[in-house]
Amino acid sequence: MTNVGLYRSNRSNMIAGVMGGIAERFGWNANLLRLIFVIVSVMSAAFPGILVYLVLWLVIPKQNQSSKANYTQGYTRPVRTINPHQDR
Repeated sequence: MTNVGLYRSNRSNMIAGVMGGIAERFGWNANLLRLIFVIVSVMSAAFPGILVYLVLWLVIPKQNQSSKANYTQGYTRPVRTINPHQDR
């Protein structure tokens, strides 16, 4: 599956989907990326991470529905249940 472009995620969003979109684009864990972003922002002087996040929110476009259809959630082939009491 190829990820083309950068977008704000519809699937993995907490505030605006910025970190979720970046994580989906590069195949990273969104929660880990959020945690790293918060730690770096808190350790920086005057919390410039908030300003960076707001700029990214304005610059990165929202994910449209057609690119969302490329992601399948769950199993692509469901698991068959086997009933041991079934007559053969």
